[in-house]
Amino acid sequence: MAFVEYTGIEKINGPIVILKGVEGIGYDEVVEVIPDSKDPDSKPRLGRAIMISNDAIMVQVFAGTEGLVPAVSSARFLAHPLEITLSPSILGRVFDGLGRPLDGNGPVYSDIKRNINGSPMNPMARVYPRDFINTGFSSIDVLMTLIRGQKLPIFSGNGLPHNQLAIQIASQARLMGDENFAVVFAGVGIKHDDAAAFSASLSSRGTNLVLFQNLADDPVIERIATPRYALTAAEYLAFDLGMHVLVIITDITSYCEALRELSVSRGEIPSRKGYPSYLYSDLASLYERAGVLKDKKGSITFLPILTMPNDDITNPVPDQTGFITEGQIVLSREIDARGIYPPIDPLPSLSRLMKDGIGKGYTREDHPSVSSQLFACYSRVQEVKALAEVVGADELGDDDKAYLAFGEKFEKTYISQAKDENRDIAQSLDMSWRLLASLPASALTRISMEDMEKYIKPNQKQGGDVNKAAPAER
Repeated sequence: MAFVEYTGIEKINGPIVILKGVEGIGYDEVVEVIPDSKDPDSKPRLGRAIMISNDAIMVQVFAGTEGLVPAVSSARFLAHPLEITLSPSILGRVFDGLGRPLDGNGPVYSDIKRNINGSPMNPMARVYPRDFINTGFSSIDVLMTLIRGQKLPIFSGNGLPHNQLAIQIASQARLMGDENFAVVFAGVGIKHDDAAAFSASLSSRGTNLVLFQNLADDPVIERIATPRYALTAAEYLAFDLGMHVLVIITDITSYCEALRELSVSRGEIPSRKGYPSYLYSDLASLYERAGVLKDKKGSITFLPILTMPNDDITNPVPDQTGFITEGQIVLSREIDARGIYPPIDPLPSLSRLMKDGIGKGYTREDHPSVSSQLFACYSRVQEVKALAEVVGADELGDDDKAYLAFGEKFEKTYISQAKDENRDIAQSLDMSWRLLASLPASALTRISMEDMEKYIKPNQKQGGDVNKAAPAER
């Protein structure tokens, strides 16, 4: 195929170059910007056409425009959009933010090339998400269950251990009863030490992992492409190879900030907090690529991680994300300060799809009632804590003191886990019963008498050791 090349750039504005007199170019076409058209050794910089008119073409340069001289620079149009080469051999590989191999094992050889700008799933072609994914964390598996095909973001803040949580979920997550499971992990705007930790810690996944890394010192504009490369790889694994794929991307906020920078360079009118007015639809174009399709064996489950600027959950990034996705997992700075890992706050967290993916046939028949009861009891703990701050803990009644003791055990032995601890769902549910056994029977208003008799021994009804006591035989 003959490439079209134009010498001379009209204008440079941040990561954007503008060319005039260019014809026959398509939107989103890949462009190679050559710093010195007369130097055969001049290394081209990858870009894409982002705006086309009769008079000019605007090109976004991923590697930035530093050092470009308009008069001697040239642009070569490659007549295709951004693509990724795909084959089963991508499993176990490490790529950079633009889909280029980083692991030294050479390029991916295949005739399959896919446009990274895939389309969101047609709602009429979707299957309602079901089937439980075991993350190994009691607080997530029991209280805000991740369902196959779901979009469940993690809302975090700067300095909180969301990257460690992401690594652990990626390392130990599994779909119950199906080993045809893979993880696509993408780091967007991550630090070098985080990238090294991701590579070292996720090596245990072996050939069940595809890793994309966009580093903090890489050009900011590259961050716009990285999630799309990861999702295109996930779509291939899921719908071509029939695998169940968990996609984890950290940090979506870095992606949105890159989107804001590009919007400013384009001269677009900013919306709230300077983000472009199309932030919602742009995020939806990512999130809605996850799900389960009719007549397809595989599935994509999406676990995006985003840091909330100033811990503000009303910031446009978490705010818009919450409208698109099916729940959220919220990390708390207050809980983290108490030395609890992972610092998940159950009360503002929820999974809107868990009710149809737990219980008999999925996890265990007692899961719905236990989850509801734990939420109710932990909510009551917060009320008792507020009361204790007013009247003093010594003035509380016996039931309220029992709630305080329950709350402390719940945080230190149930939410908190060792950084290499992997609990299965049965273990987490059994721990739930031992915790509830420490409360008076009158407090267990969301559990049937049948379940109480079945799962709590009579001598545990007024107290019990969470770590040592065993549940009743089933």
